This record gives sequence, structure tokens and C-alpha cells, in this order.
Amino acid sequence: MRMRILILAVASGAALLAAVALPASALPVPAPAWEGSVSAADLLARTASCRQVSNGAYRTDEGAPATVPVCGANGAVFFRADLDIDCDGQSTVHCNRSSDPWFLGDTAFHQSDGRPPAAESLPYVVVPGPSGIWDHAGAGIRGGGVAAVVHGDRVEYAVVGDTGPTGIIGEASYATAEALGIDPDPVSGGIGSGVTYLLFEDAQVSPIESHEAAVALGERLARQFLADN
Repeated sequence: MRMRILILAVASGAALLAAVALPASALPVPAPAWEGSVSAADLLARTASCRQVSNGAYRTDEGAPATVPVCGANGAVFFRADLDIDCDGQSTVHCNRSSDPWFLGDTAFHQSDGRPPAAESLPYVVVPGPSGIWDHAGAGIRGGGVAAVVHGDRVEYAVVGDTGPTGIIGEASYATAEALGIDPDPVSGGIGSGVTYLLFEDAQVSPIESHEAAVALGERLARQFLADN
């Protein structure tokens, strides 16, 4: 199909009206909704239903009922849970033995220099340790992998930085909570529900401590996730 567009041209001081024919393929095409920044609403819409891939469900806290399954999608897994604050890793101003009675100076996965990450400055998520419920590594989710964490209208890209108890799910670093507008205090902070964790399969941030690399890779994989689901 061809369209005729009138172009006003001026030559030798006289206004000339010329008709130019352009092929339809040369006209601007609206960008797909998943191009550009990915919104929280985009990701929540694609994770509205669950195809369970875990063998059972997780608890959000010790003593809570097991109600959280891990769900599968093309290129990713996801779950909806609470967000407990993980301050483990390097000792910093807000994450240390005085501020956090459960503080551990190490994490399951380390930076390129061999040290654990700093939970106060690096957005990271915690995955349950391997068990009969689910094995994150077997699903292509490994240390240094990338995740999109969604709360309200915010999306924060984070790395997989630590593992937690085998039967509990829903934990992220001080920096992740702070970026999502959630109180990051390791004792009184966190939130009881409403957080979606989308973990991309076979993705690796290098080095693990580069938040810029996590954001760049996370945005690209999030757009791909929207295209594939």
C-alpha cells in the first residue's frame, strides 16, 4: 500500500506543492509495549497466574503456613511473598552485629574480590537453599543471577546474593528494600506481603557487585520476558 503525502517546497522564491509517494514500510511503526523501560504493571500482568514448578509451597516465616509456590514461565521463575531484610555480608553502618542480632558476616555467594556483598549498598535477593521443595540451581538460578523485584509501582533489579532456610522464602537485602520504598531496618523493617520476585533463568551478572550491570541485564531480560510470555 502506498500513501501520498503533500510536501511544501520552496524554490526560487516560489512556493511549489509537490506530491511524494512513500511506501507504507517507510512510515513510523508504533513500538511494542515492552520496548523501553518495563513497568511494574507490565511484569505483574505477566505473572498474574501461576504454573507451579515447586514440589509444594514455602512458608514466609517460621511457623507460618506453607502457601507460596514457585511458578514457572518462559525464561524465568517467580513467586509472591513478603520481604524480610537480609543484612548479611560486609559489616557497614546499618548492617552489623549491633544493628542486626541475626547478622552474619558471610553470604552464600561472593564478589569478584572474594568478599561477601554489602547488603546496605547492593540490591540482592535471597533464594531458599536446595531441598525437596525446589532446587534453584537446577532451575537455572545461580549466585550472581539477576532478578526483578516488584512492589507497588516500583521495579528494582537485583542479583542473587545469598541463600536462606530450605523451607522459607521472601527475603532481600537492605538496599533492595530501600529502593522499593520498604523500611530496610533489619529488626523492624520489611513488609508482610505484596512483593513479586521474578528470577531470570541462566542469567549472570559480572561482576556480581556491579549494580549497573544488573540493571542493564535485568532490563533487557525483562523486555524479553514480556515478549515471550
